[in-house]
Amino acid sequence: MSKPAIGDTIPDIALEGPDGAPVRVSDFKGRKLVLFFYPKDDTPGCTTENKDFSALAPEFEKAGTALLGVSKDPPKKHQRFIEKHQLTAPLASDAEANGLSDALGIWTEKQNYGRTYMGMVRTTYLVDAAGRIARIWDKVKVKGHAEEVLAAAQAL
Repeated sequence: MSKPAIGDTIPDIALEGPDGAPVRVSDFKGRKLVLFFYPKDDTPGCTTENKDFSALAPEFEKAGTALLGVSKDPPKKHQRFIEKHQLTAPLASDAEANGLSDALGIWTEKQNYGRTYMGMVRTTYLVDAAGRIARIWDKVKVKGHAEEVLAAAQAL
């Protein structure tokens, strides 16, 4: 399966919020959405990324843009992560097989120190109010990323 491109509609596959309620991309229709995928709660890079997006949440709101962070971690782990770091950017779990990260081609085989495993490629999508992908950041480096995404959301 090929990865979606700019201009494609983002798949509307259900995710699970920290409270167990379903969350879908279509829930945000009519607003811009930053969908940021990260590997794992409570790891250094992922914590920094979530804190950066949370710190800028009021600016994203002013730009008419919702935020949604996604990983394969279960909802209860997301809830602990949110509470521990006082995160304000909403999180969702994509733990199901054939979930949104699978459809986007970012849950993939990775290698580290000769070990092969499945993992999330840190990727961010800026989705327009009609649900189409306006911008993609692939293999994201965390430093300065939230600010770059905010500037793109403000310009959209």
